[in-house]
Amino acid sequence: MVDPIIRLSGISKKFKGKYVVESVDLDIAAGEFFGIVGPSGCGKTTILRMIAGLEIPSSGSMWIAGINVELIPANRRPVNMVFQSYAVFPHMTVESNIGYGLRVEGRSPREITEKVAEVLDLVKLSGLERRRPHELSGGQLQRVALARALIKRPKVLLLDEPLAALDAKLRKAMQDELSKLQRDLGITFVIVTHDQEEALSVTDRVAVMRDGCIQQVASPAELYEFPENSFVANFIGSANCFSGVISNVDGDLMHVLLLDLETKIIVNRNSQFAKGDAVKVVIRPEKIQILDIGDSVPKGNREANLLSGVVTDITYRGDVSMYYIRLHEGKPELLKISEPNLLRSTVSKFARGKSILAYFPAESVWIIET
Repeated sequence: MVDPIIRLSGISKKFKGKYVVESVDLDIAAGEFFGIVGPSGCGKTTILRMIAGLEIPSSGSMWIAGINVELIPANRRPVNMVFQSYAVFPHMTVESNIGYGLRVEGRSPREITEKVAEVLDLVKLSGLERRRPHELSGGQLQRVALARALIKRPKVLLLDEPLAALDAKLRKAMQDELSKLQRDLGITFVIVTHDQEEALSVTDRVAVMRDGCIQQVASPAELYEFPENSFVANFIGSANCFSGVISNVDGDLMHVLLLDLETKIIVNRNSQFAKGDAVKVVIRPEKIQILDIGDSVPKGNREANLLSGVVTDITYRGDVSMYYIRLHEGKPELLKISEPNLLRSTVSKFARGKSILAYFPAESVWIIET
């Protein structure tokens, strides 16, 4: 990456002697929509606040647009922040809220009026400029907060769980709007969220955090398909993760004994591993096909796995159903299979207690270090 807009080098933050962020190195490119995702308390919001200048790092260095900003106060940094609570002024109208920053800077009334009208149109709030916050919906309040943050055209816009208070349908719509807005403006967005789906759907790259440390930085597709550890595999999407040992290497294939399930599977060879190595096996539920015992099985593919089991539970999710399969009697571990609901039916083809086959090719399996 050439000349990142944000560079964190060895950034740490302590509260009461305990690290909440520890030795974080991170580069964010200009014009990138970057996400920081992780469970509550992982340090993601603290990183955002340090970039904004609202928290001072305990150690490490930070650059924004090529300038070391450790001694630069928040109001002089080329960033603006949208808070989870929106933080709009309840006694002000929409236009007064949006133009507040420009008034503080002493801009002329004419310039303020022009710029407010410009961002109102940008966030689709034209015609609502005279309303007060209590007269707005959650989505409209979100747009006011966005417009106020964007009116000064910062080089970086920081978003702290901006959609957390919205209902699911509105949140999805706002995700699409945020993504389009970022593309249209071309400025760097950095969003913090605990919502993995949100992180995957709007960003160019994502950093996954745990206990103050970054676990992996990659594109959404890379995180999902090629997680570097079991935490990332389980946090980003749903995954079947099992402990295993490589029992044999056969050309382009490896045989892995799944210790939890007392069964063997084949996977594509990975030069990082050798016979006898302990590994974690990751299989995404949608990459497994569930078959009736009487169904025809794809022929002639030696690079495939076929396991027998019994359906123990089903979770209906509208577009898909999640099946939980017991592969070995007496073992608590279950195999999750996600099956699209292609037919209009209220009855599942695979009922609880039904014997089934789980089919998946070797290339659908990803192995990582334990």
